[in-house]
Amino acid sequence: MATRPRPISRSGRFRGGPDADARRFSESVSFDRRLYRQDIAGSIAHATMLAQVGVLTRRERNQIVRGLKRIEREIKNGRFQWKEELEDVHMNIEAALTKRIPAAARLHTARSRNDQVATDMRLWVKDEVRSLKLEIRNLQQALVDLAERTRLTASHRPVILNSQLSIFNLSLLPLPGYTHLQRAQPVFAAHHLLAYVEMLQRDAERFADCAWRTDICPLGSGALAGTGIRIDRKLTAKLLGFRESSANSMDAVSDRDFAAEFLFAAALTGVHLSRMAEDFILWSSAEFGFITIADSHTTGSSLMPQKKNPDVVELARGKSGRLIGNLISLLVVLKGLPMTYNRDLQEDKEPLFDSADTLSAALPVLAGMVRATAFNVETCLRAVRDPTLLATELADHLVRRGVPFREAHHAVGAAVRHAEDRRKPLNALTVKEWRDIHPKFGKDVSGSLRLENAFRSRDHLAGSPSPRYVESQLQGWKNRLKRPIP
Repeated sequence: MATRPRPISRSGRFRGGPDADARRFSESVSFDRRLYRQDIAGSIAHATMLAQVGVLTRRERNQIVRGLKRIEREIKNGRFQWKEELEDVHMNIEAALTKRIPAAARLHTARSRNDQVATDMRLWVKDEVRSLKLEIRNLQQALVDLAERTRLTASHRPVILNSQLSIFNLSLLPLPGYTHLQRAQPVFAAHHLLAYVEMLQRDAERFADCAWRTDICPLGSGALAGTGIRIDRKLTAKLLGFRESSANSMDAVSDRDFAAEFLFAAALTGVHLSRMAEDFILWSSAEFGFITIADSHTTGSSLMPQKKNPDVVELARGKSGRLIGNLISLLVVLKGLPMTYNRDLQEDKEPLFDSADTLSAALPVLAGMVRATAFNVETCLRAVRDPTLLATELADHLVRRGVPFREAHHAVGAAVRHAEDRRKPLNALTVKEWRDIHPKFGKDVSGSLRLENAFRSRDHLAGSPSPRYVESQLQGWKNRLKRPIP
């Protein structure tokens, strides 16, 4: 007859239980319980492997697996009783299982909570990466769809005429591009939006890189030196979907590089979302007026009836701070740790969980905000009328006539100052005024002050806001986003 095991306790080493304050201070089950799915999956794989090597019988393995799946259902349904005195998710599940199934006392053979938690964390990160890559893809799709909606159609011709722009042959909405938050050169709205798509693609690739390095199974490393019991680590890794087992037991139980990488990828994604948010905040202001964000993604003021605040993007901008802070928090924990496992590593979970939760909330709401945004064509066209946006085109005009660029740069600067002194737009200067400023300005100088010519002159240049290249990029991204996520 099987002997019912003793209840799980601290160990025979201690005469009494921990101080109540010390227990509350050291428990982690209040937050690491969200690892229950990964912990149960790891235990099922471990039990299967132990049966394969003869530590468990097939009947014992089946009992353990059924018991673990029952506990998993109870947790999902909110019927599982978590106990603070059992410290963490691992001990809570093991204690419940052992109470029901005597054979579960053998389950912890050849493993430690050190390699167990490292395995759970790696499984969790892999799951989160898959989810976040999907959310990033959805935001990219929303940006590409908005870029597609910036096409100029026949209905915009009256607006174009009112803006006094000869751009009938341009199919995409132009607007000023900025450096130092000052008007610089004309770009297409679609080109600007696709810049965010590129940034987000790098974010998705960073998460994928993180997942690749995370995809290593620590189980079998024990507390730090493995086990003398003959086990099959390759089988465990295969059952859990890892590509390989860890190569060094000491490194395996103390390594949290994968967590730091995840937090870095999350922080940089947050920075990119914050930069995008800042542009949308500026564009939606009365001073710019380039876009209108729908009421569904804005709020009012408790005092000022006229206000329409872009709270969603402001919060996205603000939440980047906690993503950066979570990364720093873990790096500070790791920086002074000796080999191998130290209890400090318990502090890896809350920053990790918080960053994943923050991004999981921000990405879909920003995708919704982008879908609820429209460009104000007339305002953008009015802004892009500014002839000083084409000052660089004037310098290029002189360069094509053999003038060194620095000299051409100086001459165009003098022309801008000349126009400002006379309080007239740059494109109102006469041919005589241009030639007085520099003799190489030709009769065709006005052609350099045509917006369409500025865009067309870049048709040869990959990466530029030329009509041909932006159209190509738009189509390329539409095709790319239809492919399965790797």
